[in-house]
Amino acid sequence: MSQDARTEALDASPRLFESDLLDKLSRVHHLTPVIVYCPIILGLLIYSLTLNSVTLVLLGLVVGYLGWTLTEYFGHRYLFHTVFALPFGLGPRFQFLIHGVHHIYPNDPLRLVMPPLLSAPIMLIALVCARVLFGATFAWPALAGFITGYVIYDCVHYWTHHGQPQSDFARLVKRLHMLHHFRDAEKGFGVHAIWWDYVFGTAYQKGDTPGTRAV
Repeated sequence: MSQDARTEALDASPRLFESDLLDKLSRVHHLTPVIVYCPIILGLLIYSLTLNSVTLVLLGLVVGYLGWTLTEYFGHRYLFHTVFALPFGLGPRFQFLIHGVHHIYPNDPLRLVMPPLLSAPIMLIALVCARVLFGATFAWPALAGFITGYVIYDCVHYWTHHGQPQSDFARLVKRLHMLHHFRDAEKGFGVHAIWWDYVFGTAYQKGDTPGTRAV
């Protein structure tokens, strides 16, 4: 395959659903998470300050953000990269829709961030978990931190595929994600929270470089 043909294949945006509406909803502009969730984050912070001190709100942001980074790592490692035994043989189809398609067409610009139909249920689950773990008042700043982490994740993910790094750390983040796509898909599960790969033993070696594409 020529370089031009390979680039075209990686950039392709395949149809995923027979329904025109569902297929359209599966494609989103990369700024969608920012537009949808930043006002929600701001509203959560304002509301949180009516219930908690500034110190507790800041603490909630940190706790929620760390909660997201763990969700990012474990969700990517165990949910996105696992083919579940679902009824009617739907496991492979489910895995393909939520993540497999991204590994086959990694540069599709309209499928690099989560559609709201997928991200919204995650935020609702996070709210329920936060209320159970932290109670009714501290849950709100924690949720704000969690959503902030998610928005950062989606922005960084888009950037790793289409941005140009300007610092050593940015080059490291981009390199690690390219290794996940083009060297070994069983490592490098932290997209922006790269430290968890070092903690949980799924980090790449220093000299690793992208090679044969992993799917």
